[in-house]
Amino acid sequence: MKPNILKLALPKGSLQDATLALLRRAGFAFSVGDRSYNAVCDDPEIEGKLIRAQEIARYVQDGVFDAGLTGYDWITECGAKVVEACALSYSKQSARPVRWVLAVPEGSRIHSVKDLEGKRVATELVRVTETFLRKHGVKAEVEFSWGATEAKAPDLADAIVEATETGSSLRANKLRIVETILESTPRLIANKSSWANQWKRRKIENLAMLLEAAIAAEGKVGLKLNCRRKVLPKVTAILPAITAPTISTLSDPEWVALETILDESVVKQIIPDLRRAGAVGIIEYPLNKVIY
Repeated sequence: MKPNILKLALPKGSLQDATLALLRRAGFAFSVGDRSYNAVCDDPEIEGKLIRAQEIARYVQDGVFDAGLTGYDWITECGAKVVEACALSYSKQSARPVRWVLAVPEGSRIHSVKDLEGKRVATELVRVTETFLRKHGVKAEVEFSWGATEAKAPDLADAIVEATETGSSLRANKLRIVETILESTPRLIANKSSWANQWKRRKIENLAMLLEAAIAAEGKVGLKLNCRRKVLPKVTAILPAITAPTISTLSDPEWVALETILDESVVKQIIPDLRRAGAVGIIEYPLNKVIY
């Protein structure tokens, strides 16, 4: 009997390392050769392949893959009819969404989208840009850029639409942001027929749950400690108000154990205070996944 296999498309390129790292934290380790497009997973029920993010939504729609990880920008650009299993807050550098922005040279007279009338715009995101211009009643020539888009203004285009996380690359190329036309985060998407398959849907839903759990765990740590029952009010008062620790009685009824999850940025501030309040055996540990 042929085993059940989920064919999964993973983004090759700028989002590749962040995606593989997230999958690893979620419990799915993929190994990729230097010259290979195959991504071998430690889960034998998943067959991975690296594909350009721009193409993944179309391949998932057409059933070449059961599911894939790609940006909302590329799903929108190709108008793919797919099921969105979950949205994920990560990018190649941070947890912030990628912004597709309209940008012009610093000295340009273009200060709003209306100023693009009759002008030329270079971008990889042609359909989204054309839709944006139509929405604002502007007629401009939008041409596909094969790369190095930031270098095309002002000699080859009056303006560009380009993706940015921090804006630093645009500033380095002496470009000024006029307006944001789209914000994008990665999505786990599924082919409609695959989603209708009971086994594949469960597999995709499980993957979505674990990916969301891995993102929820970012920046958080677990904290364990013991204290005498008589100082418990003083110890719990130090913990953030939103924290509800688990409290367990130890073999010695005069002592209790506490365990909770906190933002990592908070822990370094409160551990000394907890110790002074009477806590002992304080253990901080990392988290891979948090499911609420």
